[in-house]
Amino acid sequence: MDRLPVGHAFASDTEVMNYALSLARRGLGYVEPNPPVGAVLVDAERRLIADGWHTRYGEPHAEVHAISAAGDRATGAQLFVTLEPCCHFGKTPPCADAVIRAGIQQVHVGCLDPAPHVSGGGIQRLKEAGLTVSVGLCGSQAEALIAPFRKLMLTNRPWVHVKWAMTLDGRIATRTGHSKWISGEESRAEVHRLRGRMDAILTGAGTLRADDPQLTARPPGPRVPVRIIVDRDGSSLSLQHALVRTLDEAPVILCVRETPDDYHRVRLEEAGVEVLAFIGDSRSGQIHRLLEELGRRKQTHVLVEAGAGLMGTLFDAALVDEVHAFVAPKMIGGTDAMPPVGGLGLAEIPAAASLTNRTVRFFGEDVLISGHVKRG
Repeated sequence: MDRLPVGHAFASDTEVMNYALSLARRGLGYVEPNPPVGAVLVDAERRLIADGWHTRYGEPHAEVHAISAAGDRATGAQLFVTLEPCCHFGKTPPCADAVIRAGIQQVHVGCLDPAPHVSGGGIQRLKEAGLTVSVGLCGSQAEALIAPFRKLMLTNRPWVHVKWAMTLDGRIATRTGHSKWISGEESRAEVHRLRGRMDAILTGAGTLRADDPQLTARPPGPRVPVRIIVDRDGSSLSLQHALVRTLDEAPVILCVRETPDDYHRVRLEEAGVEVLAFIGDSRSGQIHRLLEELGRRKQTHVLVEAGAGLMGTLFDAALVDEVHAFVAPKMIGGTDAMPPVGGLGLAEIPAAASLTNRTVRFFGEDVLISGHVKRG
């Protein structure tokens, strides 16, 4: 949604909050590990006074941007904000105090902040100052928007996205392994935009051998994701691979579960590759520990671009949070042609995962179906 002009009249409170949510999404890729937040100030007739969003990590929050833009017009206004105003000193001062000082009379909050040191505290401070506060307007949309932040706060693990491009008959490659290109140019451009707001991009040894991918965003996005290869002993990655040859563009992590050859490891590390060794783990355990390490590094979003084997491991272990499935109007058939997800799979349909917060978009002839994973 485009920004609306000052004086725009909203038809309902829900319309105002939806506008705030659209502003919040502008911060995706720029504000992490903070959550994206949007704020809108309106008068008693719901006419737009000012708006704002959290634009970049470490910079002022959405409420402060809106209040600054409003100036004296903030006095007596209504504030619509997608997330509870913070009440603590961090990179910036408490937003709740700024709201009180501005003379705002009424605050509509999309959802509470899940951070333990904030949750409910901002609401309480506003109420103690005499402001009227309501919580839950467009609550499900607001909760979905901050779901990755919530997961990082509560579990210290990043939000795991998976992406694949498949034919109408559910294949990501032919029986010979050929896959370029199933999706069209418009879809591939969208993949680069998706990569550009990730903290990490994860792939497996099979994809490395088959495609020699760079896993960079072209053109670059707001973030430079670290590229991660999950391998048994690290022997799949060589100095000649595109990932190593593009280390000047983005870092590379090699994650192994068996002791790698010392000489090979030293050569990779001298080239700039970081090696993480989780010796003795199963493949599932290796992924669990990798995600824990990424969470410790405050990485919020991880995108997995891999074959059926690694995808199956992730789904079997219930580690997938969001799916981005590109479907092309092509059919290749073949019992031995590769599906997007392997692994053990499920025994009964009622246990199947489904997608919530779904979106369906068209890119050229392809359809992109995205959504959050809900376990059966």
